[in-house]
Amino acid sequence: MLVGVVPALVSWALGFAFKYFTGVTIPGLGVVVLAIALAGVSGGLLALADQSITSAPNAERVVTAILLVGMVSLYAHSKGDKMGAEFPKRLSLQGLRDKRLSADVVELVGGRDEVRIGVVGDVADMEGYPPLPESLRAEIRGGEWTFPVDLRIGELESRMEERLKTEFDLGDVAVSIDEQGRASVTAAPPFSGLSKRISDGRHAVSVDALLPTGLGRKDEVTVLTPDAEVRGTVVSARTTDTDEPTPVETTETSAVADADAPPAGVRAPTTAGGEGRLTVAVTRTDAGPLLRAESAKVVVEPRGTRREYELISLLRRAGNRFRRVTLDAESELDGQSLREARVREQYDVAVLSVRKPSGWRLAPRGDTELVAGEELYVVGTTDALDAFEEAVA
Repeated sequence: MLVGVVPALVSWALGFAFKYFTGVTIPGLGVVVLAIALAGVSGGLLALADQSITSAPNAERVVTAILLVGMVSLYAHSKGDKMGAEFPKRLSLQGLRDKRLSADVVELVGGRDEVRIGVVGDVADMEGYPPLPESLRAEIRGGEWTFPVDLRIGELESRMEERLKTEFDLGDVAVSIDEQGRASVTAAPPFSGLSKRISDGRHAVSVDALLPTGLGRKDEVTVLTPDAEVRGTVVSARTTDTDEPTPVETTETSAVADADAPPAGVRAPTTAGGEGRLTVAVTRTDAGPLLRAESAKVVVEPRGTRREYELISLLRRAGNRFRRVTLDAESELDGQSLREARVREQYDVAVLSVRKPSGWRLAPRGDTELVAGEELYVVGTTDALDAFEEAVA
């Protein structure tokens, strides 16, 4: 057995290499001859017919060794040949990014609907930028971020990069996530202030006001002054300690970040409520009334349509998810209509919209033809969406 290890490894390597690179299977007899020769038995298979070998006192041991080396090499060769045929021949970084977290890790770091991604190791400095402050580096390293469970690794990386930029106002960030749900982060510190968060055609104006609890950056608000009502977007806000009548500039503040709820361990993204100072992005015309006002009242406006959020919530509670897929030219659905493809019956998913050259077609009819390169929004269970994505890819 020990003598047969090296010949078996050589047989596996040859079988795998030939099948992977050339698609050719090496004949088994040639592999056996090579393996026995490597095992050091003079003459290879001819040793079985050699009188000096078969009539020797240890003939049974020698013959058994020859047969064992041959069988082990044949087995290793067949396994290598099979692996060479099945191994992906276009293994690329994009292919790795399209993978998802392993099922074991999903159960470990999340649940049925979401996963938690944490940072491992030290947060590295991005080349070409100043180093991160140690306090900010520790804050990023100690945080956790929650994402939907059905995202691919590439999408997880993109979303986490956006979350880090928003919550910590980083100049730039790069995230790499492995299949075990561990994130490596390279980041650049914030390199600009307020002007970075103001879009073209808008102006930032600050005003003293009574701020509601939970006000966050990017919230839409209406600021009421004695002579005007001004709508704007929150750029920053801070509240003062109401027990201390000291000026705003010298009191402890509550920094605000993105309006999305943060995961545990990340700094608070909203105001604590009370008297404070609000900075909003408004048009040039609306900036005048705010500049003249000594104080103002703030009313938070709703964002989005409540019925849409309720619909998504109901679908998620029923175990359904949304996914955006692209129809491949080699898919069997190419050229078929939705009615001919029987998407609902065959794949148990519903097509919500199809992207045609003229734009998105919502709630497409059964006679809508599916053409390669088009994008579709579909809804269904995770397993059904996976099966449908394989069919269109």
